[in-house]
Amino acid sequence: MGNKLGTILCASCLWINLWAQEGLTADSVRKLAINHNRALLLAKEEMKAAHYERRAAVTNFLPKLSAMGTYMYNQKEVSVLSGKQKQALNHLGDHVTEAIKEGLAPLANVLAMPDIATPLNNLGHEVTNALRTDTRHIWAGGVSLVQPLYAGGKINAYAKITRQAELLAYNQWETVQQEVIEEVEATYWLVVSLARRRELAKEYLHLVKTLDADVAKLSDAGMATRADKLTVGVKVNEAELALMEATDGLNLSRMLLCQLCGLPPDTTLRLADEGKSSLPPTLQDRRARSVAVAWDNRPELKSLQAVYEMTKQNVHITRADFLPSIALMGNYLASNPSLTNGFERRFRGTWNVGVLVNIPLFHWGEGIYKTRKSQAEVHRADLQLQDVREKISLQVHQCTYQMDEAYRRLTLAESNLAKADENLRTARLAFQEGILPTTQVMEAQTAWLAAQVAHLDAQIKVKMADVALRRALGVLE
Repeated sequence: MGNKLGTILCASCLWINLWAQEGLTADSVRKLAINHNRALLLAKEEMKAAHYERRAAVTNFLPKLSAMGTYMYNQKEVSVLSGKQKQALNHLGDHVTEAIKEGLAPLANVLAMPDIATPLNNLGHEVTNALRTDTRHIWAGGVSLVQPLYAGGKINAYAKITRQAELLAYNQWETVQQEVIEEVEATYWLVVSLARRRELAKEYLHLVKTLDADVAKLSDAGMATRADKLTVGVKVNEAELALMEATDGLNLSRMLLCQLCGLPPDTTLRLADEGKSSLPPTLQDRRARSVAVAWDNRPELKSLQAVYEMTKQNVHITRADFLPSIALMGNYLASNPSLTNGFERRFRGTWNVGVLVNIPLFHWGEGIYKTRKSQAEVHRADLQLQDVREKISLQVHQCTYQMDEAYRRLTLAESNLAKADENLRTARLAFQEGILPTTQVMEAQTAWLAAQVAHLDAQIKVKMADVALRRALGVLE
């Protein structure tokens, strides 16, 4: 597993290097995260487990074949005859001979008695040996075949539950995928935003340093006060601090993006939109902003629908526990010693077939209570589904409103940016002509920076609102 993961990471790094010249787009970063994100990989394994669970449930319709074997040693063997009976049988001839002699005593000297004791004693020994069980060493084995015929609908209901469980796992994987995509895209635009902020911080630092040099020259010529020079110096320090904060934030956000993409945190990612002063426009089809679209696409709703169907089938399973069950059975049993032809020290077997019927009779209302509990869970699942539908509807409306608001903010920010650019250009010309004090130039620079940041924030807000709206509609792919 470790070698496989290492191979995937190496391939990913090679793929990133191929894109190093042009930079990774939002689409390519999203695909990278889908293929390597740990949460998605875990959800995919859950989906596989649910798939095999469904396939295992189908086997419950088929007959089950099993085999068993055993060996047992007993201290004493089972005896059909008692000790006295064995003794009597072993001396059967002697007892018969004595009885005859006693009955024919008066003729004993006249008649010659044949020897019947020996054959009768031998016959008694044979009977005793034949009735010996010799059960100290016992071997037994068998093969059993069971085919369920009727189980109260439990088998069919369980198969339907596992099908819904597989669908649930897939929908949960889709949910995780959309969550990952949403977070990846948000982090992507965060990195772009911080990269642009760093560039703005550099530009602002260049502006204030240029102003600081100009004020220093004017101070040396006696045309500016020391207070003006100190004020500009403070602005230079603030600009350097802002640049440092933007750089640190950019590095941390890059690490977060690498983690979401399943890459080492020190991987160098260059994004295609980093160097752009204006981000590409976001196109939205207003006709697609429909609650019905969200109801058809949101995997959370599909998951809750699957849960609802599973709870409905669970009612059948609960009820089936208190219904009759019928199964067809077939067995083949063999043992040593064998009992099919007397007691023999050899393996002999026999087969049998039959029908097993189990009918629950009385359980003090347990089945009714459990069934009602399952029905309450069905009702609860239905209420949860309706509640989430309402919340998704509200979320779609909120995201639509935020999207429209983000566009309005962007329009105002573009207008303010154009005015701030003109204001800074006019202030710099006036300062060079000596008709504008230093403080007003710094105010114009600050206003320019604020307008640039507001314009950048408005563009990023449009991107974030677009991601949130697509997530609400369930179309993040």
